[in-house]
Amino acid sequence: MPSKQLHVISHCEKSPWFSRTWSENAFYSEYAGRLVLLSLGNDTLEEYWSLRRSVGLFDVPERPVEIKGKDALGFLNRVFTRPLDKLRIGRGSYGLLCHRGGGMVCDGILFKLAEDHYWYVHADADVYLWLEALAVEYEVQIRDPGSWVLQVQGPKSLDVLAKACDREAAQEFRYFDAFQGRMGGQKVLVSRTGWSAELGFEVYNLDADVDGPALWDHLIAAGAEFGMAGCSQLAMNIRRIEGGILNYRTDMDWHTTPYDMGLGQFVDLEGHDFIGRDALCNAVKEPRFSGFKCEGRPLRYGSAVISAGNSVGRVTAYEVSPYLECGVGFVLLDSADGMSATGLSIVDSSGNDCPIELVDLPFYDAEKNIPRGLPSDADITG
Repeated sequence: MPSKQLHVISHCEKSPWFSRTWSENAFYSEYAGRLVLLSLGNDTLEEYWSLRRSVGLFDVPERPVEIKGKDALGFLNRVFTRPLDKLRIGRGSYGLLCHRGGGMVCDGILFKLAEDHYWYVHADADVYLWLEALAVEYEVQIRDPGSWVLQVQGPKSLDVLAKACDREAAQEFRYFDAFQGRMGGQKVLVSRTGWSAELGFEVYNLDADVDGPALWDHLIAAGAEFGMAGCSQLAMNIRRIEGGILNYRTDMDWHTTPYDMGLGQFVDLEGHDFIGRDALCNAVKEPRFSGFKCEGRPLRYGSAVISAGNSVGRVTAYEVSPYLECGVGFVLLDSADGMSATGLSIVDSSGNDCPIELVDLPFYDAEKNIPRGLPSDADITG
C-alpha cells in the first residue's frame, strides 16, 4: 500500500465499523480529522446504479457536535443565519454558520433532540472550537458526543429501516424527521436525511462504546433481501453532484457568502441578529456559483473556467453522470457577472478546450421529490 495511504489510516480516527470496510483494495482520505472511505475497490458505476435502483450502505465521516443547556436556543439563534424558534423536537433543519465578515464557517443539519438539547451534524470544519469560543456568555455545554454515522440510501432504504429497527419505526417518518430507537439492541438516532439526493436515512450511534461491527452486520442483514451492500463515497459523489448538494471546503468555504452560493433562502436579515448579519446586509446578493454540463470528458477539479481567453472562475466538482450520459459539475465564478458570460470552456485533461453550458441546480428532480419518497420523472426503480 502507498505510504500516503498508510499515513492517512494511521493518523485519522477510524469509524467503529472500519473492520467491515477495510480491504487491501480500499482507498481512504481524511475528512474532519476522520478516516473517510473513498472507495471499496469495487466498480463505482455498479455502486451508483445500486444507489439509484435499490439501496446501499455508506460509511461517512460527518461529525456531530452537541449543544445543550438552558440558553441553547438563544445561543443557536445568535450563531445561525436564520432563527430556530419554530424547530420542533424530532426535526432537523439545514443551517449555516457565518463569521463576522459574512463568509461561511460551515454548513450542516441541526437536529432538536429535546428541549434545550441539539445536535449539529456538520461538514469538514472545526465547528466544536468555533461554538465553544462563542458560548462564553451563554449557559450551554458544547460537547463532542463521539458519534459516527452510517447512511442507508436508495429507493428501498425505508424497507431496510422497517427490518432494522428493534421496534416499529416511527409511524410518520418525514423528510428531515429524526427519532431515537434501537437497532440490534444498540441505541441509535435515526434521521431521514442523506448526502445522495435519494430516499434514505442515517444512523448515529448514541452509545460511545458502540459495537460497530455488530451494528454494520445488523444493517447488512436487514438489507440482504433488497440487495444492500457496502458502497463508496465515489458513487455517492456522482449522485450528490447530480442532486446539487454542495460540499464545504471544495465548493464553498470561509471566503464565500451564502449569497455567492445561491443559499440566500437560508439567511434571514429581517429582525434576526446573528453573527455576520451586518456584512451580509451589504453583500452582493447575486450568486456566482452554478452547475454546468459538457461532453463526458475527463476534467480536473480546480481547472479554470475560460471566457474570451480569460479565466473567470474554477471548477469545484465534476463527474460523468451515468444517468444523464454527459459531464456534470459545479463552477465558482470570480463574480456574479460571470454568470452571463458567453463561450465558456474548460481545458480537459488532454489539453483540449471543452465547451460548457451553465445550468440551474439540481440537474434533475428540481422539486426534490426523490428524497421525499414522492413520484418523480427521474425515478429509476428498474
